[in-house]
Amino acid sequence: MDNIEHLIPITRQLFELYGQEPPLPGLKITYAEAPTGLIRAVYQPSLCVVLQGAKKSVLGDQTYHYQAGECLFASADLPVSANILQASPQQPYIAFSIAINPSVVTELWLQQQAQAKGAGATASTQSAGTSSPALITAKLPPTVLDPLSRLLQLVGDDVNQPVLGPLTERELIWRLLSTELKPALCQLGVADGYNARINTVTQYLRNNYQATITVAELAAMASMSVASFHRHFKSVTQLSPVQFQKRIRLHEARRQLVAQQEIAAISYAVGYDSPSQFSRDYRKHFGLSPLQDRQELLAEVG
Repeated sequence: MDNIEHLIPITRQLFELYGQEPPLPGLKITYAEAPTGLIRAVYQPSLCVVLQGAKKSVLGDQTYHYQAGECLFASADLPVSANILQASPQQPYIAFSIAINPSVVTELWLQQQAQAKGAGATASTQSAGTSSPALITAKLPPTVLDPLSRLLQLVGDDVNQPVLGPLTERELIWRLLSTELKPALCQLGVADGYNARINTVTQYLRNNYQATITVAELAAMASMSVASFHRHFKSVTQLSPVQFQKRIRLHEARRQLVAQQEIAAISYAVGYDSPSQFSRDYRKHFGLSPLQDRQELLAEVG
């Protein structure tokens, strides 16, 4: 299989049947028939594959453009701004993402290293002393098309999916480890690497967005000095730790808006001490006040 065209009808049918989250753990589908305005989202460690159309994602000061036949790999939990750039009713934007399990990456990378040593080759090493951006774009490697196709075909197969799904995901990661995406995967999977340690912190901040915690405490969580932690955190996420936590809080607040809670109650729930400061930050980030944004969100869902 040397092209992606056969994946388009499969993915489109899955979206029509199940929507954005089909019943396969870690699989998400994006479908749009027109370009979009700004989309705020939190990416998790995953491989996003674009089948049709084009998209732009922004992380900090970095902009990533990717289109049909290309992929975006995220190696950490990241608050990202995005726009779908190319989409129409005749040629909709179609993409899907697959979650990547760091522990599986580690296991398979170690197996690959052992095989290289057994064959007399010099096993490559992953430096724990460097960090790299947690987003990377690339051409979709042809070798992953077959496992991706089989993963999509397992959706809704209650007999085979529980057994073959994890095996096919392992094959996908194994094949990715033989592509140009290998360094990014290794940064995710090497436990003592800086990217992996930063990812531990980003996961904590995402799961504990309302917590009051200092940069020194986050640095200790990553087993780094404050200066080193701040430098590597910015290298990976393109944001400072304080900026990152603020964006995670604002994304969670936006999710809670549709529940019709009081704006002040939402601000306290996500960790703000001042509703007025929350409203100022919200408007700066989303371009609308919380109340205006709620009205637009509710109008979209009818």
